[in-house]
Amino acid sequence: MSIRAVVWDVDDTLFDYTTADREGMRSHLSAEGLLAGGETPEQALARWREITDRQWARFAAGELSFEEQRRERIRVFLDTPLDAAEADAWFRRYMTHYEAAWALFPDVVPVLDALAASHRHAVLSNSSLTVQDHKLRTLGVHDRFETILCAAELGISKPRAGAFLAACAALDLAPHEVAYVGDHPEIDGRGAADAGLLSVWIDRNGVYAGGTAPFGPHRIASLAELPAILGADTRFGAPSTFG
Repeated sequence: MSIRAVVWDVDDTLFDYTTADREGMRSHLSAEGLLAGGETPEQALARWREITDRQWARFAAGELSFEEQRRERIRVFLDTPLDAAEADAWFRRYMTHYEAAWALFPDVVPVLDALAASHRHAVLSNSSLTVQDHKLRTLGVHDRFETILCAAELGISKPRAGAFLAACAALDLAPHEVAYVGDHPEIDGRGAADAGLLSVWIDRNGVYAGGTAPFGPHRIASLAELPAILGADTRFGAPSTFG
């Protein structure tokens, strides 16, 4: 059976999160006077990313709410026991710098245009609806998607199969009728494949170029490759895009 819908990850798939986070945090740390203690911007950014990954894992495991994982990131980063209001205020100041750097990847609008008439579209993100709804509206692509599902509201996050199956259910389609496109080889790529979707992993940075790619998903370097996969794939014997 042919693929009838594409479900999309957002951060580092449609939206250049890595660049926006780097440039936004660099500007924010400078404005907050947090680069005066001998730590370079690169070291501070690396520490922020490491803390973010740890606290996000706690959210994914159900230990923290979405809001509290964000507050914990700030408390650990600053090594200061901020209350909720103080942490939220710090994050709002960061958001001003972060949003100034927001941008879609250049291949996003062309592929959405190319697939607009042939496929339905939805979003599944390990974030919150408040965050991603605002982001997609700001970036001008919100109306491209029938539905936007996020882990904070679903109560389940990728790579668990239930998250992907919830997206299929929202579209009233079987998993084998849905493709999932995301940037993480395990959370997105393997997770979607294990849930029975056509899994397409976008490896923009060539992480596995010339090496061993993870089992399961098709691997592409640009979204420009996606229409060919969706047009040719029958889920049985389709050529792999791993090279």
